[in-house]
Amino acid sequence: MLIIMKTHAPETALDSIKEYLITRDFDIHQSTGANRTIIGVIGDTETLDDHEIEIMAGVSQVVRIRKDD
Repeated sequence: MLIIMKTHAPETALDSIKEYLITRDFDIHQSTGANRTIIGVIGDTETLDDHEIEIMAGVSQVVRIRKDD
């Protein structure tokens, strides 16, 4: 799963999302560019509710990575 943050999302919004994920035992990988930050969520994301994350402060879009069997 990728969480794409809004342009220039505040650091407090990033911290909140990272805490949300880490407390649910997910590993994260943050990639910060000039205008946007993307958080890669590592683990079984089937338990995460896309909508719950999309309404969090600073989030622009949630993208699920389809798992091929």
